[in-house]
Amino acid sequence: MQLSIIIVSYNVRYFLEQCLYSVRKAATGISVEILVADNASTDGTREYLGNRFPEVKFSWNSENLGFAKANNRELAKAGGKYILFLNPDTIVPEQCFRETIDYLDAHPDAGALGIRMLDGTGNFLPESRRSFPSPLTSLYKLTGLANLFPRSTIFAKYHMGHLSPETTHETDVLSGAFMMVRKKILNTTGGFDEAFFMYGEDIDLSYRIQKKGFRNIYFAGSEIIHFKGESTRKGTLNYVRLFYSAMIIFVKKHFTGVKAGAVLFFIRLSIWLRAMLTAIGNFIRSAGLPIIDAGLILFSFWLAKYSWNRFIKPEISYSQQLLTVAFPFFTVLFLIASYYTGLYDKQQKRGQLFRSTIFALLIILATYSLLPERFRFSRAILLLGTGYSFILLHICRFILIRLSIIDPPEQSEKLQTLVVATEIEYRRILDLLKATQREERVLGRVAINESDSAEKLTSLKQLNQFLKEAAVREIIFCENGLSFAEIIQTTSKMKGSLRFRISAGGSGSIVGSDSKNMSGETFSEQSRLALSMPVHRRLKRLADLLISIFILISFPIGIFLLPNPLNVFRNAFEVLTGKKTWVGYFTKATNLPPIRSGIIGSNGSPIHHQQKFGEVGFEQMDRVYARDYSAYNDIALVIRNYRQLGVSGI
Repeated sequence: MQLSIIIVSYNVRYFLEQCLYSVRKAATGISVEILVADNASTDGTREYLGNRFPEVKFSWNSENLGFAKANNRELAKAGGKYILFLNPDTIVPEQCFRETIDYLDAHPDAGALGIRMLDGTGNFLPESRRSFPSPLTSLYKLTGLANLFPRSTIFAKYHMGHLSPETTHETDVLSGAFMMVRKKILNTTGGFDEAFFMYGEDIDLSYRIQKKGFRNIYFAGSEIIHFKGESTRKGTLNYVRLFYSAMIIFVKKHFTGVKAGAVLFFIRLSIWLRAMLTAIGNFIRSAGLPIIDAGLILFSFWLAKYSWNRFIKPEISYSQQLLTVAFPFFTVLFLIASYYTGLYDKQQKRGQLFRSTIFALLIILATYSLLPERFRFSRAILLLGTGYSFILLHICRFILIRLSIIDPPEQSEKLQTLVVATEIEYRRILDLLKATQREERVLGRVAINESDSAEKLTSLKQLNQFLKEAAVREIIFCENGLSFAEIIQTTSKMKGSLRFRISAGGSGSIVGSDSKNMSGETFSEQSRLALSMPVHRRLKRLADLLISIFILISFPIGIFLLPNPLNVFRNAFEVLTGKKTWVGYFTKATNLPPIRSGIIGSNGSPIHHQQKFGEVGFEQMDRVYARDYSAYNDIALVIRNYRQLGVSGI
């Protein structure tokens, strides 16, 4: 057997799907075995992919073993002359395996081989080749000199910026995302050191291969796309902890004396600096942003009161105690309204702040109108305060975006999408995009061949000219009639502000990633379900809370109306504490957005009805519920089936 391909996966089922489609095509004509180890994914990887790739040997680990240990388990089973350690968030071209094998066959002194890697925007990934860490390279990287002089022989040594990424050359470190090694060398060096849970294991193995007298080769004769689909991202405290801990393990293992002490000093200094910056950024992105907003909104209401009292109505005196209570109350209302309209979602559309502000203003004015007369002070102050809030929140977000602490909002009206596909594949992509209401951004189809006479905007051959004349920000490539190699080559030539997505022919997903530091983005059949959207999941939780509160308040009446009032009372508390939901799935299908166990099923019947009639039809019923979800439907189901609320959930 020529090649054994080992892939370790964790919660990246759609990236893995696209990867395996490309691996399948690249393996044509080669004696290959494909070994995939899943590290106890919780995203339904097994159910989604288990039957799609019969040629793949899957291992379903019961726990997350980490990258090194999971790879070593598969390595023990591998029988190929060459071993390829491959990340699941990669796309390989059709001739990739043949070309890399031919190179190693022709260069017996080459012990291992890495490859030219591109990110999801077509830009070269500098981690395709690296030098071993040393005190000076650590210093240059820490101080930012490596970024200031990216092509310097001295300052950019870590990523070997002085060497052209388009030429094949020797390197120190190969990336574990694509690392092809001779099996006979691994028999002597051993596999990955399992002291490394994640990160650093590729540096360690590269070092040991060199110590055995073999060269590590950066191969520029082919290129792959490496998305960022893994669960641990740059920009998280977990990443900082794992990455720098791995560096410490490597230095202690291979360096001694003054050199080791110097490297460890710079690594630990990096840990503290990166951890501090990361913690600040993460706090602002999560709990910190609403807290900052609360302060700005509260200040805006106070500023509005001061402006109104100082310049418009100086003769009016407002109760300080009243304003001390009223302003925080309306600030909380503003934040709640903003939350439920999606202001704090990870992905936002342009204009979200304006829409949230308008909705918050309507809620505030409606609440104000319901207050007794003695608690009212001035609608004008509320209007002016809301206006000031919008301005200050907008300025705050502008600053945070410029500092790269939060991501800019998605400019959906400017994000025009082209789909490079056959007519049939184009229809499939449109169906997938309808899930997230993105189909309206599609300008149209780019035909793969000039001879394609079906409706199209342009052809692939004329695409560059079309891009000069049209406002296009995103291109989706469908691999069906278009090779993976052509897709990769095209993306590498179209750099800049373009965003690229890929979907293998016949697959159920689209994948992409907009930068090497950002998590990947996927669109799939599951994305078509309303319950997969954050706004609907929030509204479902809100409906649960409102229903529970109503049931608890009306419990004295419910004692006489409900067959099992104590069960209803207990269920209400379990829903309040987040253990259950009032309306849940009948089945435990893993291809649906996860929700809590239900009190009643998706059609309003008790959950135990599924046990009586079997699963026939219930999976479809659950899918329709998830697809068409609305909070109103949950409330209506509970009202119609009020007397069933005392049953036990699943």
